[in-house]
Amino acid sequence: MYVAGEPEKSIPEQAKKAFTELESAFTSFRGRKFYGVITENEYRACSSITASDEQTSLPHRTMIIPGGKYIRTKIDDWQKHTEQIAQAFDELYELPNVDPSRPAIEYYRTVNELEIMVPIE
Repeated sequence: MYVAGEPEKSIPEQAKKAFTELESAFTSFRGRKFYGVITENEYRACSSITASDEQTSLPHRTMIIPGGKYIRTKIDDWQKHTEQIAQAFDELYELPNVDPSRPAIEYYRTVNELEIMVPIE
């Protein structure tokens, strides 16, 4: 499930607001995986759907994150290094074989570890 940002705002502004709204729907984060999905100028804060979620009354819209090959890099202690996120995306987008038809992804592997992922052909 996801909460979309406001495309007229910067990606960091969208991310903060979208994650605040997404997280407010949960009483616990246990068992959830969190992602940021960037499509053109829109940021989507996403959470996996768990077995305990009531499928017919989810609090937010749903989507399937496209699979395929992604090149990735990791940012440790990302909350202390948020300025590195845009830089990491920029560096990955400079590499050959980037697939512009699929979104870029932030995968919040742990509270401290963030994977930056850019699709490749």
